[in-house]
Amino acid sequence: MEKNLIRYFDMFAGIGGFRAGLTRVGGFQCVGHCEIDKYADASYRAIHDIGKEEVYYPDATKIDPGGMPDFDLLCAGFPCQSWSASGRKLGFADPRGALFFEIARLAKAKQPAYLLLENVPRILLHDQGRAFAIILSTLHELGYGLEWNVCDSADH
Repeated sequence: MEKNLIRYFDMFAGIGGFRAGLTRVGGFQCVGHCEIDKYADASYRAIHDIGKEEVYYPDATKIDPGGMPDFDLLCAGFPCQSWSASGRKLGFADPRGALFFEIARLAKAKQPAYLLLENVPRILLHDQGRAFAIILSTLHELGYGLEWNVCDSADH
């Protein structure tokens, strides 16, 4: 592993969108990933070059941060079903929506310099904006400076 690479952990990895982008940009080293869906994980492994030293966690709620490697960047496309217009719109009341707090738990324990999070635009509107305010205040309380933006994937 090269010394100058930025080490990152890919949480809620899906088939590896963050990894694909970071690999394309260059200068990043994945230290591990977490994905509960066995089919998504199988695709992730087939698409990406997984190093022998990389750790894998199938369930974010069972990650012991003490056993994780250190990393500078935590990437997380946390589950959007509870926020999406096509979902039930339960937000934090849906166990998948509450998985945001697993990001916060790991960020608090590991203290990576950066977080890169992704979700659906409707998260801004849930509960008249209160859910997004909770997300922002949680990250602020952990000491992170915050910037957010709504992007249309068709533009990228």
